[in-house]
Amino acid sequence: MNTKNIMIVGVGGQGSLLASKLLGHLLMNQGYDVKVSEVHGMSQRGGSVVTYVRYGDKVYSPVIDQGEADVIVSFEALEAARWLSYLKEDGVIVTNTQQIDPMPVITGAMKYPENVIEKMKNAGVKVDALDCLKLAEEAGSSKAVNVVLLGRLSHYFDIDEADWMASLEAIVPSRFLEMNKKAFELGKNA
Repeated sequence: MNTKNIMIVGVGGQGSLLASKLLGHLLMNQGYDVKVSEVHGMSQRGGSVVTYVRYGDKVYSPVIDQGEADVIVSFEALEAARWLSYLKEDGVIVTNTQQIDPMPVITGAMKYPENVIEKMKNAGVKVDALDCLKLAEEAGSSKAVNVVLLGRLSHYFDIDEADWMASLEAIVPSRFLEMNKKAFELGKNA
């Protein structure tokens, strides 16, 4: 199997590192060689966080270059657009529709771009967008956006739901497990 590339992009504190850990666990349990790399920027100050997840028969580097991502999983609409140049021509963006103002918008130096998702779609990009924050809150916590996104991402894999649940059970603390299972289901079935 050729190496597949997934980028997980978001803003610090959204749970992208847990999402990459879950995805890495899942793919390793499927028998793939998996490499995960995290790039933090100013993540603790609400800046961009990028995680690369690469898997296949044999993966030699954890880094994804421009034009190589099969899937970009985005926790925030503008982050999806920011990393668009990394998407393959036939790739897909799975994104939360939530908008989180970056620092230039907060300070008033810039305005948040309008219709970000529509602009990507109009440019011919395959975008799978849903309101993950609403679904996470329905599951019991706004912090479950990451697992809602993974539920949505599961549509792009031929992996049994039981295997996804096994990875959730292995990674998520038991006191949050039922809420995260519900979040996964909501994302999957949205």
